[in-house]
Amino acid sequence: MASGSRRNAYEPSMRDRVRALVALATVGVGSAALPGTARAADTGDPITVGAGETYVVDTTTTLGSVTVAEGGTLTAPDGYSLTMTVDGVETGSALTSTLATSTTIAPGTYTGDIVLTVAEQNLATYAGVTFPLRQALYIGADGAVAAKSATSALVGGTVTDSAAQGVSVTSTSEAFDGFYVAEGASYAITDTTIGFTGNGRCDFVGDGAAVVGTGSGTRLVVDGVTVSDKGVVRSGLVAEDGANVVVKNSSIQCLNGVLPSDYVFGGGADMLVVPWRLGISGNVRATNLIGTGTKVTYIASSIASETWGAFSTDSVSNASATAINCTISNLGDEGYGSFADGNVTERILGCTLDVGTYGTIIGASNSTLYYGDSTRADVAQLNTDLELGLTDAELTALPVQSTTVTSQQFGVMWHGAGTLHISGGTVLTTAATTFLDKAVRATITVDGSEGAALDPGNGVILQVMETDNPGSNAGVYTEPTDDPVKDTSWDVSAGHDTDTTASFTAIALTGDFYNAMRTGRNMVLGFDAATVEGVLSASESRHALSTITSAEYAQLGHVTNTAQPVVNNGVVVTLDGGSQWTVTGTSYLSRLTLSADSAVAAPAGSTVSMTVDGEPTAIEPGGDYSGAITVTVS
Repeated sequence: MASGSRRNAYEPSMRDRVRALVALATVGVGSAALPGTARAADTGDPITVGAGETYVVDTTTTLGSVTVAEGGTLTAPDGYSLTMTVDGVETGSALTSTLATSTTIAPGTYTGDIVLTVAEQNLATYAGVTFPLRQALYIGADGAVAAKSATSALVGGTVTDSAAQGVSVTSTSEAFDGFYVAEGASYAITDTTIGFTGNGRCDFVGDGAAVVGTGSGTRLVVDGVTVSDKGVVRSGLVAEDGANVVVKNSSIQCLNGVLPSDYVFGGGADMLVVPWRLGISGNVRATNLIGTGTKVTYIASSIASETWGAFSTDSVSNASATAINCTISNLGDEGYGSFADGNVTERILGCTLDVGTYGTIIGASNSTLYYGDSTRADVAQLNTDLELGLTDAELTALPVQSTTVTSQQFGVMWHGAGTLHISGGTVLTTAATTFLDKAVRATITVDGSEGAALDPGNGVILQVMETDNPGSNAGVYTEPTDDPVKDTSWDVSAGHDTDTTASFTAIALTGDFYNAMRTGRNMVLGFDAATVEGVLSASESRHALSTITSAEYAQLGHVTNTAQPVVNNGVVVTLDGGSQWTVTGTSYLSRLTLSADSAVAAPAGSTVSMTVDGEPTAIEPGGDYSGAITVTVS
C-alpha cells in the first residue's frame, strides 16, 4: 500500500521526515537535487479513495494511479499542502469552494507518472484573509526550500539555489504558483516557459500567479521567460511588499477564465473581477504590484491581458513601476494598459500601448505617471536608481524609442488625484477623450518640444466632470437633473490646490476643453509657445443614459457637453510665450490672461468677440480679464 492511511490525524514523526528531506534537497546543485526529493516514498501502489473516506498522504509519494470518488477526500496533514503532478504537469487541485483558500484533489481517476507532494504551507495574508500558497519552487533567504516546493512540476533545465534556467512549469488546476521568491532572496529565472490553465484565488498575494517576488530585500530577475496563463486572477507576475523585480526580454499573456457561477462580487481578498464602476470588465490582470517600497521594471518585454488590466499597481505606497521599450496591450476590446494606484511613480518610456478602454487609470492620490522616450540618459539613471543591474552592453543595445498610446476609447482617466507628465515624442491617439478627470485633482504637463502630440477622436482633449462612479458594485449612477447651486465662497477666477491644472508647452493642439463640474473645481489651463484650436469652456455634461447600472458599465465616462456660463466650475486660461487660441465655438470662462505676444483669434473668415459681465470688451495683448466671460465667433 502507498505511504499514507485513512485517518484524520497524522503522526508527529511526519515533521521530522519532512525536515530530513529538506536537508537533502537544499544542497542546491544541479537539477537533480531538488526534483529528487519528490521520490522519498516510491511504492507504485495505487491510491483509491471512496465516497465519504478521507485519505491523508503523510509523505511525498510517487505512484501510477490515483482514484478519488465523489465525496472522497485526498489530503495532506494539517499545516501541509498536497500537490499532484501527472507526467510533470500540476493537475487535479480545486478550491474547496468559490471563496475558499484551500484546495483538494478533485474527484477522478489519474494515471501516469504521478507525484503527490506533501509540502509545508506557505501562508500569505491580505486584508485579513490567509492563503496557504502552493508552488513549484519556493526560494528563501538561503536558496531553494524543498519543504515548501512541489519540485516535480519543474521539468527540464537546471535549478539551483540562485537560479533556474531552461525550466518548464505547467499547471492545469487551481491556485498553484510557479516560482515564489521571498525572504530577501536573490534569484534569477531565465529561458523558462510557464503555462497555467485554471483559476487562481487572489492576485493581491499571487495565489495562482506564474511568478511572485515578495519581501523587503528580495531581488528577482526574470529574463527570457514566456508566461501564458488563462484563468480568473491567474496573473503572470506579482511583485509585492518591498521586493525589487526586474523583467527583461520576456512575454506575459493572461486570458480571462470562467468565473464560478455562484460568485458574488467582493472587494479586497475576494476581488475576482474588476469593479464595473471603472467602466471595464474582466477577471485577470496580467501583472500586479502591491505593498510598500516595491519596485518592478519591465524592459524590452511584452505584457498583455485579455481585458481588465495589463500593467497594474494596487494598494501601494512609495512604490515604483517602470516599463522601458515594452509592448503593453489588451487583447480584447476593453481594459487598461496601466493602473497607477496609491503613492506610486509609474514610468512608461519608449513603450507601445494598444488598449481597449484606457491607456492608464490614475486611481489614488499622489500617483505620478510619466509617458516619455527611453533616452539613454534616463535609462542609465534608472539603471542606477532602481538597481536594475543592466550591463553597459545591455544599455547600449536598448534603442531610444518614443511612447505611443492607441486606445479604442480614452487616454488617461483620473478617479483618484494624481499627476501626469508627457514629453519626448509621445503620441496619444484615442477614439474618445484624451484626458478624463472624474472630480479629482488632476495635474497635467505636456511638453511638445520634441514632437509629443494628442489626437482625440471625439474632438475633446480634456473633460472635467462630476464622478459617475456609483460608489459600490451594487450601486446605480443617476444623472442629476437639477441646476447646480452657486457657491458664493468659491473663487472661480483663481487656481486652487484641488483644481484640475493642465499646462501645454510648444505644442499645436486641436480639440475642446470642458469643465462640467457642478461643485467647486476650476479647470486651469496654461499655454506656453503653443497653439490651441477649439472650445475652452464651462459646460453641462450628459450621458446617453440617465441611469447606469452594471449592465451599462460601458457608458461610464462617455458624455456630451453643452457650453454654458460658469457657476462653480471656473475656467482659467493663460496664454503665454506667443501662444494663440483660435476659438471655434462659444466659450464661457472666468478668467483670461494674455502675455503681450499672445492672442485670441477666430478661424479664417470669422471674427472673435468677448463680453465680460455682459459688457463688450476688446481682447488686447497683455490683457487680464476676470468675471463672467463669454467669447464668441461669428
